[in-house]
Amino acid sequence: MTKQNLQPTYDANFASSQPMGSVESDEIDLREFFAVIWQGKWLIIAITAVFAIGSVIFAINQPNIYKSEALLAPADSEQGGGGLAALAGQFGGLASMAGINLGGVGGVDKPQMAIEVMKSRQFTSNFIQKHGLLPDLMAAEKWNMADNSISYDEELYNQADKKWLRIVDAPFKPKPSMQEAYKEFSKIIEVNADKETGMVTLSVEHISPEVAHQWVNWLVQDINKEMKDRDVAEATRSTTFLKSQIEQTNIADIRSILYKLIEEQAKTIMFAEVRDEYVFKTIDPALIPEEKSKPKRALICILGTILGGMFGVMLVLIRYFVRKED
Repeated sequence: MTKQNLQPTYDANFASSQPMGSVESDEIDLREFFAVIWQGKWLIIAITAVFAIGSVIFAINQPNIYKSEALLAPADSEQGGGGLAALAGQFGGLASMAGINLGGVGGVDKPQMAIEVMKSRQFTSNFIQKHGLLPDLMAAEKWNMADNSISYDEELYNQADKKWLRIVDAPFKPKPSMQEAYKEFSKIIEVNADKETGMVTLSVEHISPEVAHQWVNWLVQDINKEMKDRDVAEATRSTTFLKSQIEQTNIADIRSILYKLIEEQAKTIMFAEVRDEYVFKTIDPALIPEEKSKPKRALICILGTILGGMFGVMLVLIRYFVRKED
């Protein structure tokens, strides 16, 4: 038998081995698909309309959120930086014993440390308690533009009596704890540092533009004071230690070294006392925002309408194929 005679037989056998209509059964007929959607168009329209109306109501009921931000730059390290660098190589070991940072290699970047301190639980808790921010943070419901006042959720906080009324399960209490306040505060504050320029952007969001602006200013002031107080306390402790070492030694060279280290700590304290912008300098101060930053009500309505349309199409298709199988 020739090759030509074998070919038709092979093709026939191959064709007969394929299930009839297998390709068609694995694919959705587009005509059937659009026909089903057209038949259920009124249901799709109704569901889409419900979602659209719901998204509009939801968007309208969302309070305006205002964002105030400040641009900061790391302050210059002028507190005897040259002297400390010169002493670092010679007296690093002795300085470490005294708890003195001479600015050697591997030292912690002070602006970055300040950012981490600002994000810490301890600093946040102290900040909230110092300025009495708990009601504005945890119970604020609406900002009244006419008199620049804040309305509070009456189920959470009684403004007249300054009393918390929350109904919560143990271990929570009517008055929010600092752990709860920290979680809420972390949602509205943002601190970003540009790795190339070193600039730091600090922003706060709140329903009141005045509150957002005030909190940014307080944060800048408090973090500068916090880092200043830490350095002064460290320099004071180091000075006390060095003076005690001077009293215990009669070797002239060691005493000379210790006096130099004390001098550098005195420079650190003096530098801290004369500068308010100790870690961060304000390049662009925070302003009271005139326009809201969110919510994006138009976007909420569009996404809600699209979601409603998709849900309606899915419901129509599911209903059709369930009936078809039955």
